[in-house]
Formats: sequence, C-alpha cells, structure tokens
Amino acid sequence: MQIEPNDLWLFAKIADAGSFSKAGELLGLPKSTLSRRISNLEKQLGERLLQRTTRQLNLTEFGLRLLQHGRQVSEEIEAAMALAQHRQIQPSGVLRISMPNDFANLFLAPLLAQFSDSYPAIVLEIDLSARRVDLVGESFDLAIRMGDLPDDATLTAKRLNLQTWGLYASEAYLHKRGTPAHPEELLEHDALSLLAGNREAPAWRLTRGEQQWLGMPPIRIKANSPELLVKLAMQDQGIVAAPDSYASTYLHNQELVRVLPEWCLPQTTAWLVFPGRRLMPTKTRVFIDFLETHLKDFT
Repeated sequence: MQIEPNDLWLFAKIADAGSFSKAGELLGLPKSTLSRRISNLEKQLGERLLQRTTRQLNLTEFGLRLLQHGRQVSEEIEAAMALAQHRQIQPSGVLRISMPNDFANLFLAPLLAQFSDSYPAIVLEIDLSARRVDLVGESFDLAIRMGDLPDDATLTAKRLNLQTWGLYASEAYLHKRGTPAHPEELLEHDALSLLAGNREAPAWRLTRGEQQWLGMPPIRIKANSPELLVKLAMQDQGIVAAPDSYASTYLHNQELVRVLPEWCLPQTTAWLVFPGRRLMPTKTRVFIDFLETHLKDFT
C-alpha cells in the first residue's frame, strides 16, 4: 500500500475546515480536486473517511483515528516550510568553497571576514589546494577559478572580474642587469615564470596597440604561485609576469618597478563556478551576490 502524504495533509485540512468548499478556499484548490484526492485516499485505505451530505461533513470512526496522523503530516509540512522561509531570511549551513591560495590570501581575507560577520549562521569551509576539485563529486558549493574553463554541462560559471597583467622587477635587479627598452631585450634577462596546469611555463605574449611580441627569457625559477614569484622578484631574482593587483602594493612602496609599462600581457578572467541546478541554496546565492558586489570593479 502506497499512501501519498499530501493526501493525508489535505484530509486533515478538509476535516478541520468542516467542508470541501471552505478547505478549497483556504488552499486555493477546486472543490472537485479535493473530492477526487480524498476518494483516491479512501480507495487506497479500503475504508471511508468521511460521511458526505448536502449540509454537513462527518468523520467516520476510522476517519477520526486517521485525523491525528493527518495533522502530524500537516505539522511536519508546515515546519518544513517555516524552516525554508527562515533559511531564505537567515541563510545558514556549511558553505564549501574551493579557491586559489594566492587569490584568497591577497584579496579575499577581509571580504571573507566581512561576509562571516554579515551571515553568522553560515559556516565557511575553504579549500585552498592547487588542484581543481570535483564540485559535484566532492560536495563543494562553489569554486573560484582563474583563466579558461573546460566545457562541463554539470557546472555553471559567472565571470567575477578581469585580472590585468604586467612585467615587474626590483630596482636593484634592473640596476644590475639593465632595464629593457623593447621586448626583444627580455631575452637577456632571467624570468620568474608561472607554471600552467601541465607543468609547462607558457611564453609571454606582449601587445602594444597593433604590435605583438611572443617569447620567453631564460627561466630562473618556476612556480604555480604568483604571490611567491612576485616576492622572489622583490629579492632581485629576475623579471616576473604577474597580475597588476598582486604587484600594486609593492609598486606603491617602490619595492618593484614596472618593466615595459607600455606593453601588456593578456587579461585573465576570474570565474565563480558552481553546480548547475535550478534551486540554488540561499547560502550559495548570498555569497555569490556578495562577491559580485565587492569585486566587480576590482582588477
């Protein structure tokens, strides 16, 4: 025997209202629909629940005994609805996020603290590993990812912001090795290179208006951390290609100098990636909205 819980809920509402008409008005359902659903429930149970007359509605003995169960179902449904409404008003739960270590430490720490203060019922669980986690398989709510994204029908991506890039070095390094005046002169210098996912160091692609230059100086150090490479450049180890936002503080403090400032490297997109589902948890939605608001103009 398979009983639909919603039918028990409807039965309790009809019994408490005292008629199909009144219950229909309260629930926004036609009287005919309620009558059909109760008839189906009676057939499934094998007994009548209601004695219907033109003037009144009476419960049978079995109906009186079943009414308690119907009211329990009604209370559980209402409790579930209240919980959902509360979570809409006060988002809560554990929010699992994957993001690059450098991006989190350099830019997001103050924002994460601000978000945590704004939504104290949300527990942030942040993974800073370099690998690209399986969002669905490992039950992550969202990830921040940089650069090109592979096609994946199970995921949805929203552009968070664009990172502009430039070349940087310490003043002491440039004093020792000379300041390049043209990209070709970079070949006489040491490069601090960012590793790609395949452990290869991609060539530097520089543009100035319609002019382009593609090449890579001899590599002195390779790493998968822009923050580390920038700090190595501050230690006079070579020229680094880095996001302008990573280097801006050191540039302002005169710990780094922009190399070939008229030449630019390709921009990198920061993405918010999350499972593609119709009903997004409120905790995820408010975090996405928060980051979009605070990082949309940040480059």
